[in-house]
Parts: sequence; structure tokens; C-alpha cells
Amino acid sequence: MKTAISFLVLGVIPVLAQEIKFPPELERLASKAVETTNVTLDSSMLKSMIGMISETDSKKTKEMVSNLKGIWVRSYEFAKEGEYSPADVESVRSAIRGPGWTSIVSTRSKEESADIAVKRQGDRIVGIVVLAAEPKELTFVNIEGPLDLSQLGELGALGVPKMSTGFKGTPASSAQKK
Repeated sequence: MKTAISFLVLGVIPVLAQEIKFPPELERLASKAVETTNVTLDSSMLKSMIGMISETDSKKTKEMVSNLKGIWVRSYEFAKEGEYSPADVESVRSAIRGPGWTSIVSTRSKEESADIAVKRQGDRIVGIVVLAAEPKELTFVNIEGPLDLSQLGELGALGVPKMSTGFKGTPASSAQKK
């Protein structure tokens, strides 16, 4: 799932009319988790990180990062199955089924599920949310701010592993799921 978290961080963006918040159902799961990962980068933190982007990275990368409103990740790993219920994540799924949202990935198996949805305003993508659920791990990612899907790999300039997202222009990766 660590690889999935890296992919998730590459795949989440902004919401204008309807913000996606971390529902209390997800936040309370932290007390049950044996391991938690919380990433909270607001626009001012992201702007301060622009200096970390090397001169070899494109001007577009710096512009993209400066336009982001924030990146939020919550990932919970549990000691045993059943520490969270499907109802705990349904509020997020319900929100990304609302007006303006388009599901671009939805996978279900007996033990795992993943959802990726984008929020559009006209022709622009103004939000991406990713939710991945496994029996002992739950990850939610939200990246707010305008983003061209073909440039998602450019977040590698901030230390996000470069991975293939399937969109033209993103780099390939040798990263494999654990």
C-alpha cells in the first residue's frame, strides 16, 4: 500500500464549490490504527517549498506547485481486519458522487477497493480525490488546486516518487506494489 500512497499523492486536487473535508469517521480511526500517516501541506507551505525545486525542473512545475491550494493525506494501518467499516468511508464516496464530480477509477474486489474522482469546472480539473481501502489499511488523499493530469509526475520535484499514471507526459517508474 506504500506504493499506492505514492500514487495517491500524485492524484488528488482541488474542489471549488464543494470542498472535500476529512470526515470525522476517518479522523477517529487514527486512535485504532497501529500506524498513521498524516500529510498536511497548505498553500503557504507549498509556496515555501518552491525553493526546493531544482533549476533543472521546469518552470511549469514551479507554477503548478504555486497554484496548489493544498495536499492532504490520511493513511491508517491497522493490526487486524475489521477495525473500520465500509460505512466509515461512505461519506467520502458520497461526496465524490455529487454534482461536478466524475469517477475516473473505481475498482472493487472482495477485500479491496479504490476510487479516484475529479472535480471539473468547465474544461478544467479543479479537484482530485483518491480513496483506497484494504482489509488492514485505509488511505484518503485530497489535492486542491488546478492541475494538468499530464503533469502529475512533476510533483517528484517535491520528493514525491515519480510514477506512471497512465497520462501522457508522466514518467514511468520501477516502483512495485508491496
